[in-house]
Amino acid sequence: MPIHVLQIDAFTAEPFAGNPAAVCLLPAPATATWMQRVAREMNLSETAFVSPRPAGDGFDLRWFTPKVEVPLCGHATLASAHALWEEGLLPLDEPARFHTASGLLTAERTAGWIELDFPIDPVAPVEPPPALAAVLGIRPVHAARSQNRLLVELDDEKTVRSLQPDFGLIAGMPVQGVIVTARAADAPYDFVSRYFAPRVGIAEDPVTGSAHCSLVPYWAERLGKHELLAYQASERGGTLRLRLAGERVKIGGQAVTVLRGELLA
Repeated sequence: MPIHVLQIDAFTAEPFAGNPAAVCLLPAPATATWMQRVAREMNLSETAFVSPRPAGDGFDLRWFTPKVEVPLCGHATLASAHALWEEGLLPLDEPARFHTASGLLTAERTAGWIELDFPIDPVAPVEPPPALAAVLGIRPVHAARSQNRLLVELDDEKTVRSLQPDFGLIAGMPVQGVIVTARAADAPYDFVSRYFAPRVGIAEDPVTGSAHCSLVPYWAERLGKHELLAYQASERGGTLRLRLAGERVKIGGQAVTVLRGELLA
């Protein structure tokens, strides 16, 4: 039976910006091998696979890069919720409930935006790895580490935007990816970031919701505020409305569908 698939640009209200995700709407769970093959075929930073749970208990959700399954993905979760509402599989006034490898995640529509409820991924200060200057081509101001990512603060927004890191060296580092960030130069944004994860098949991710599970507590402490507006300064770019809520992070974004089709294999 053909599988309904959509391509949705997340963290943007305009087509061909933000972060594109493929969303496969499955009638029942599929095998990991098949999902990995589909993700490789889609060749986007993530492909999401959504299937209904019994007795109306929300949906199962899994995410795959072209190379590996990942435990958490923000933009593809936002895209999945958008798909459920847009395709009439979930009432517009009902929250989306996703059962995932990172626990229960929810998404709600609010004033034209979608707000995700994610767990924080706190970071702790570390000494910059000796190779980091060579990786980035510049010395960091601060370095911190979460469970599987390195967060690096740079001098200013201009430096973040102009950065040309060595992807080969990043792929050899013992982390899933490297977040680079700086205070925003101008209002309305509080900070900017970029995210590099060649180790899992993503040289640069256009907009990374899950990275903000670390960025939000980091900048909330440094700026002394719990509500933040961020911009991920990739070539495509995207805006995120953010709130720190105890051990959770509220990640707000918009989404637009750019493609609908059927997967025949």
